[in-house]
Amino acid sequence: MQPRALLYRRPSEPQAIEIVFDRAVYLVRVRRHRQARRYTLRIQSASREVVLTIPPRGTLQEARDFAQKHGAWIAARLDRLPRAAPFADGTVVPLRGVPHRIVHRRFIRGTVWTEADAAGEPLICVAGNAPHIERRIADFLRREARRALDAASRRFAQELGVEIKRVAVRDQASRWGSCSTTGVLSFSWRLILAPHFVLDYLAAHEVAHLVEMNHSARFWRIVQRLCADHERAKVWLDVHGADLHRYGLPDAAHQSP
Repeated sequence: MQPRALLYRRPSEPQAIEIVFDRAVYLVRVRRHRQARRYTLRIQSASREVVLTIPPRGTLQEARDFAQKHGAWIAARLDRLPRAAPFADGTVVPLRGVPHRIVHRRFIRGTVWTEADAAGEPLICVAGNAPHIERRIADFLRREARRALDAASRRFAQELGVEIKRVAVRDQASRWGSCSTTGVLSFSWRLILAPHFVLDYLAAHEVAHLVEMNHSARFWRIVQRLCADHERAKVWLDVHGADLHRYGLPDAAHQSP
């Protein structure tokens, strides 16, 4: 083995460490990076995950001390993130931009459906036992997202005279959509939580890439042709996009000892 390779070899290291600040325990994921020159911390807003990067010559003890020293920073940054909204009875979740309250209907046949209560409040109703609520709501939202994004994408593709191979939905943390050179469009299922004009914009954006695989002036002219509301949608995502990632997350980002 070459001497340089030995520099980066480490005994088995844990994937995460715990630190305590103000009587709360925080989980910190650790990763070693060859090009890192110092210890760095960052918060992934989509997953609410704390990530500590270790330089090649760093030690786990130094990493632990570094994270503990910045416990106040970690706590403050996490507290500024939108509160997690688990898929549970009573949680209010936006569906196509309209707030819906999740209501557990244990003794009613079916899976998940929408309705309005006597006062006109929109509801997402879920049948079955309580442990299945989270999965059933998540599956329902993914189905709704796939249906809406497939329909919007194929409508725009027909307008441009291009073909889509497949439309997929995932839980993408770093981007709202993507387009492959083979004609596969991928979207975040969380777009079903946003108003319809936002979902339409993302569908138009990725379909436009079937013509222009770039962000040139011609590309944006195509987007404008397909979706006149695209500037409004971009502003909405800049302001509210991060908030969509809190839905379906666990009830707390940390726990008290």
